[in-house]
Amino acid sequence: MRDRVAVFTVFALNGLAIGSWATRTPALAAQVHASPGVFGLALLGASVGLLSAASVAGRVVERLGARAVVAGTTVLAAVALVLIGYAPGVPLLAGALFVVGASVGMLDVAMNVAAVAVERRARRPVMPVFHAGFSVGALAGSLAAGLAAGHGWSPARHLTTAAVVAVVVLLVVVRAVPGSRPEHTAVVTGRRRAPIRRPVLWLLAAVALCSAVAEGAAADWSALLMTAERGVGQGAAALAFAGFQLVMALARLAGPWAQRRFGPTRCLVAGAALATAGFLATAIVPAAAVAYAGFALAGAGLAASFPLALSLAGDAGKRGDGAGGEREIGFVSAVAYTGFLAGPPIIGGIAQAVGFGAAFVFVALVAALILPAAVAARRSRRREEAGQPAPELTRGASDPG
Repeated sequence: MRDRVAVFTVFALNGLAIGSWATRTPALAAQVHASPGVFGLALLGASVGLLSAASVAGRVVERLGARAVVAGTTVLAAVALVLIGYAPGVPLLAGALFVVGASVGMLDVAMNVAAVAVERRARRPVMPVFHAGFSVGALAGSLAAGLAAGHGWSPARHLTTAAVVAVVVLLVVVRAVPGSRPEHTAVVTGRRRAPIRRPVLWLLAAVALCSAVAEGAAADWSALLMTAERGVGQGAAALAFAGFQLVMALARLAGPWAQRRFGPTRCLVAGAALATAGFLATAIVPAAAVAYAGFALAGAGLAASFPLALSLAGDAGKRGDGAGGEREIGFVSAVAYTGFLAGPPIIGGIAQAVGFGAAFVFVALVAALILPAAVAARRSRRREEAGQPAPELTRGASDPG
């Protein structure tokens, strides 16, 4: 139980870090005297750092162990938050955002590896609950940021406080995080196929990529859709994404039951259908109430996609000794994170050309692609298992069907 609480807390700390700085962007833009266009370029630092770290994170975690990487990257993210708060100009802000993006990207892979280790010990699915922890942390960070801004706290004061809280909480839980340094890594990994040569991992990466693009669209563009095309004020528009996140967190808490009852592939298929329907309703029906309901439905539909893609990737890398999966999780994460780079300009271009409604039709189509990718991943994994012996797995926790 201690390891589950510890990993849940680490997921929440990751969400807290992102929620803390992302909601202070107006104050940060004013602090560095940046126009919207220049500030947008500075924000790319976080995305580039995220993608750069994820591409090597699997190997780093495999060599050092999840616990060491969780500890180091959480401290690094806390330092980067302080640097963001005190950044006097755009170049230093972009550099600090690169560091926070890289540390969060590395932490994301490490904490998911630790979560897979907990699943293997428990012999039942718990990954969606951990990702609910991320949603809870992001929500808490956003609310705290709102309170800090409302009380006139500068970004420096607010983000320094958030960084201190994160490090103190980390010190309390880090010893219970699974993942001491692996033994005989060079021997056991030499016989494994490279992730890039395994179709099942590309298909799981497609699931995670589509989920990342759709989640990012809800975060970046939901408020603009509500204000520009549904006629609500800025305060009410923010409730669209809040509802999306709240329903997603609740659905993730119910995820283990659904996964045990129906299996991961059925959960992915049903979720893709729900998300597609929610985004289509939001895009097509010109009523604010329908848009709110559509975003909530999309949040429920996407809740399982990213955590299950990573859980199944970790299972695909499981070795006979019960360990493994670090490189596979890192590979799927790295591919998925390209969605944070490619998604915003594509969706923004569609919105500028033909409106936000059409942009969210595109998002619905992206969410719909999760369905065939999930089915194809299950078939690909079965073909792999038919060609080589596999350890016995409990249904729900690792069964790709």
